[in-house]
This record gives sequence, C-alpha cells and structure tokens, in this order.
Amino acid sequence: MNAGLWIAQRFSFARKRFRIINIISAISLAGIIIGVSTLLVVMSVLNGFQKLARDLFTTVDSPIQLVPLSGRTLTVSDNFLQSIRALKGVESAEPFAEGQAILATQEKSELIFLKGLSEVAHHRLMRQTHAREPYFTEATISVGELLAYRTNLYPFKSVKIFSPELISSGLESLSQPYLIPALTIPETTISSLFSLQKVFDDRYVLASEPFAKRILLLGNGEYSGVDIRVKDGESRDMVTSHLRNLLAQSSLKKSCKVRTLEEKYSNIFAVMKLEKWISFSVLMLIILVAALSLTGALAMTAIDKQRELFYLRCLGLDKSQFRAIFIIQGGMTGVAGTAVGSLIAWSVCKLQELYGFVELPSKSAFIIHSYPVNMQTGDFVAVGITAIMLCVAVSLYPARKAALIAASSSLDLKTN
Repeated sequence: MNAGLWIAQRFSFARKRFRIINIISAISLAGIIIGVSTLLVVMSVLNGFQKLARDLFTTVDSPIQLVPLSGRTLTVSDNFLQSIRALKGVESAEPFAEGQAILATQEKSELIFLKGLSEVAHHRLMRQTHAREPYFTEATISVGELLAYRTNLYPFKSVKIFSPELISSGLESLSQPYLIPALTIPETTISSLFSLQKVFDDRYVLASEPFAKRILLLGNGEYSGVDIRVKDGESRDMVTSHLRNLLAQSSLKKSCKVRTLEEKYSNIFAVMKLEKWISFSVLMLIILVAALSLTGALAMTAIDKQRELFYLRCLGLDKSQFRAIFIIQGGMTGVAGTAVGSLIAWSVCKLQELYGFVELPSKSAFIIHSYPVNMQTGDFVAVGITAIMLCVAVSLYPARKAALIAASSSLDLKTN
C-alpha cells in the first residue's frame, strides 16, 4: 500500500486528542452526503419531468422527423421509406401532412394546426393513450380540448376547415375564372376531443392523412414530413446518426433534413435544461459549505498531529509527501461522502420510481399522481466528480499547513 494512503487512513480514522476535530470531520462528511444525495434526487426529478414532457410530445410528434429543408412539402419514395424502416433501431417511419388551416363555425373562426396521420400512426396513438374509439375517421376530425373550449366546439358539431393556400388560390381565380368551381370550402364533423399536451390541446386538429392533404392542397406523393420512431431500448442518438448518414448518401440530401424533438421544441427543452443546471449550481453550494468545513477539520488535524508529522519527517518524508497525505485524506472524505450520498439518492429514486410514495400536491391537477424520476448515469458522474474535486481543492490549504509544521525547526514544540 502507498505510504501516503496508509498514513491518510490512519489520520482519518484514528481518535484525535481533541474531540471537536472528530465532530467537525463528521459534520463535513455528513454535509457532503446530504448535499450529494439531495442534488442527485432533485436532478433525477427534473429529468423525470423532462422525460414526461418528451413522452407527451411524442404522442403526436415523433422523436425524430424527416422534414423539408425549405418550403412546406417533400416527396419521399416508397423505396426510401423502406430504407429508413430497415435501419437498426427504427420501429416505424410514417409520412404525415401538417400545416396551418382555418377552423370556422357560425360563431367564430380560429387559426389552427392540422396534422394528418396515417392509419398506422392513428392506431399507435390509440394504443399509447388507451383510447377505445378512433379519434377520427376518413371524413371527420378530432379537436384539442383547450381549442374546443375556446371556440365552443363539441362532438358531432359541423365546422368548415380550409387552408391559407385555398385563400391564395381564390385570389388567383379572380383572374382565372375556370378555377372557381374547384374552390369549395370543405365541411366536416368533429368526431372527438382529445387531451394530450397543452401545445396540442390548444392549437391542434387531428385528421386522417388523405383528409389533411386535401385541406392543405398537397399533391399526390407530397408530404409535410416523415415521423420516425425508435424501438424500446434502442439509442435515439444512434438512430439519428444512422438516419443522417442515410440521408447524406441519398438524392434527398439537398431538399430534406433530420430534425429531433428537442430541435423542434428547442425553447421548451432549453428552459428545462437551464432549470436543471441552475438547480445543480445552487445545490452544489451545500457541498461547497461542507467541503469548506473539511478545510478546518484537516487544518486542526495537522495541528493535532504535529508530533507525528515530526516523526515522519525524521523517517525521511519531504514536503510533497506531507502535502499528499492531507490531499489524499480530503479526497478520501470526498469519495466516501459521494459514494454514500449516491447510494442514498439511488435508493430514494428507485423507491419513488417503484412505489411513488411522494405524491404531487393535487392529484386532480396533474396527469400523474406522484413525482416522476429518471436517473441518468451522466448526472451521477458529474456530481461525483465535482464533489470529489471540491474536497481535493479545499484540502490544499491544510496540506500546505501540514508541510510547514513538519518542516518547522522548533523540535521542542513537536516533541513536547
């Protein structure tokens, strides 16, 4: 065993002459444990809310999309779709039609987002939301609850829906009268109301893909994009990378791009990520305070062990070795506190994940009953490394103090 490590262990666990040193050391260790465990639990809960938001978005949108590089449409061949579906980790690749439209009733009109889903995507949505009845049919639509409440809509009510492109065509028909017979405003019926996520509930209308293409005036083979979903247990980043490589080798590379869910809703996910790392910075102050108290404990240990330091000097240890002893001692405290704190945090999060014993204040106001958690290895590594580095950093002063004491020429003081 390394001599510095062995001596650091002896200094850490041996009884001190002054009991206050043991108490301060215990407080420092407890502070690191509490700080690390609290920080990891908070970050895991924030990860849980972020995952919940992502899952809610993926009810309608997919984690990865193939969208036009410019313009509003793209043309994708069946062969290219099969190539996407053949990629490792891809569960499905379904084209969709999406765009702005105007929903009009006798009372008012509203600018909405219309999304047309394929039959496969519609069935997947029903399975994911445990819906017993279809959201829409070939000739009907489904409206978000917030949009329906704002515009006084309800099931079986007739509405008119048309796109800005139809208005543009109407203006063109003023100079080309033969286009007028084709410019009829479609009328449809509301089949159901849905509640998925506020972004969708407030603005979205869901319909079948053929119906949406007819409203948005998309030609045969034209789509707004392709929804690409990842199999459970597969890496989304890896699938995104494979998809970008496939696109780079195809003829669509100049007209299409790959877009992730975080890129589409960058503002929302950026705020969530900022909130997480602000919490990291604030709660790291708890660990910093505990680490600073460790400075006092190590400095007092250096004073308490000055006789032993003198004896070690007589055995041939130099200043760098004395500094190493106390730096190792601080690092050991950091490793021990981080390990215990991480274990406590993992246990608490696992129990919450399995049993949900900490419930949200108002169950009726949320779609879940208890706080969600999502433990990520990167968070545990980042917190652990930061905590240990802080403990090592605050050990530099007492290490320098110990080296000065050991090098002092006053033998009477050390041998008293």
